[in-house]
Amino acid sequence: MKKIILLLTCLFTTTLMLAQFEGSKQIFESPKLVQLAAEHKTVAILPFKASISYKRLPKNFDAQTNRDEERKLGSNLQSGMYTYLLRKSDDYTVAVQDIERTNVLLKQSEVYDKIDEMTPDALAKILGVDAVIKCGYAYEKTSSEGLALAKTLLIGFGTGKVASGEMTMNLYNGTDGGLLWRFYKEMNEDVMSSANAVMERMMRKVGRNFPYQVKK
Repeated sequence: MKKIILLLTCLFTTTLMLAQFEGSKQIFESPKLVQLAAEHKTVAILPFKASISYKRLPKNFDAQTNRDEERKLGSNLQSGMYTYLLRKSDDYTVAVQDIERTNVLLKQSEVYDKIDEMTPDALAKILGVDAVIKCGYAYEKTSSEGLALAKTLLIGFGTGKVASGEMTMNLYNGTDGGLLWRFYKEMNEDVMSSANAVMERMMRKVGRNFPYQVKK
């Protein structure tokens, strides 16, 4: 009996911990999504627009270094999403353009750093794809790892939050630039996890809701 109670307690604690570190999810689907998505063959993932902020600025904060880290994070997220969708390619009805090709074409057209100044249909024309995926990721450091770890050890799981992430993913039709699908997700980073683990969980959420699912 004691073993059963202990097992149930562990399961409850794990479920509670995961629930506390899962944020809200919002999805928008255009009435034209099903019709237009069925016509798409290739989509491109644009470089992420990433931001890194702090609830309290750390000592020796350098704005240029932070901008460099944001750029690196945006590139890593683009690569991470491409890799994840590539692994799941058999589950989707479209092919995802190689991000190296995507980035080279954007740079050749001198718009790599001007994506926000371009319409989605113009970008799709440059890239030669049927749709483009445009993402933003806001990462906020909310607590020091030492303080979060102390809270976890003294109070328990669910109190060790060190950062939060918010991802917005927009899918635009390449012909007219219309918004077909929008996915928004919040997720927290625990002191016992890592930024990569959070991103992997985020990608799994995206993968399960991606609008190009093969019908089985």
